[in-house]
Amino acid sequence: SVDLSVTDPPFGIEADKFHRQYNRNSKYVIPGYIEVPKEKYYDFSCRWIAEAERVLKPGGSLYIFSGYTNLRHILNALAETQLLEVNHIIWKFNFGMYTKSKFVSSHFHLLYFIKPGAKPTFNTFCRYTHLDRDVQGSLNYRDREDVWVIPREIKRGRMKNAAELPSQLIKKIIQYSSNKGDLVCDFFLGGFTTAKVAIGLNRQVCGFEKNPVAFSYQLHKTGYS
Repeated sequence: SVDLSVTDPPFGIEADKFHRQYNRNSKYVIPGYIEVPKEKYYDFSCRWIAEAERVLKPGGSLYIFSGYTNLRHILNALAETQLLEVNHIIWKFNFGMYTKSKFVSSHFHLLYFIKPGAKPTFNTFCRYTHLDRDVQGSLNYRDREDVWVIPREIKRGRMKNAAELPSQLIKKIIQYSSNKGDLVCDFFLGGFTTAKVAIGLNRQVCGFEKNPVAFSYQLHKTGYS
């Protein structure tokens, strides 16, 4: 029944590395984030990705965010399905984790797969027409390149989930890979970014979140509590 799934699963990294990665002031972070032990990450990935494949419609799209730490486990889990890879996108963001003895990590991986059996939704001109140009050339062409430069959102002094994605990033995915009225699913709701953006774009939403504190808080913020 699902037309599109956009999801950011737990990264499977130690708590201290996690907080440095996201550069969060704990006073404004919703407590209760649930991590996955590193030694269980491959099995965890296989289980939830198999369920994602099951609930997707033929032609449905799946987007998965991942850091580099457990990327191989997600890719290996995807290889166990019949899902087909379309793109391996790089999201380049600002303010990566500061380092002294290695290069700064300032990107995430975004894996775009589809379920075979029907033509997938891809709205090529949903954001720019083939005529939209600036001094650097076609806006449509640049928007569809597989390296996306989208800044993180700054939410100083406001409550937030431990890991949140910028709404403009999610908006771009939903615009390209779904239509109004489609069902968008997020298996790890977290900060509800996918849900909020999907609702704003007149899509239907379903999803899951094991942290009851985050779920109650974000459900209230959407106005559906």
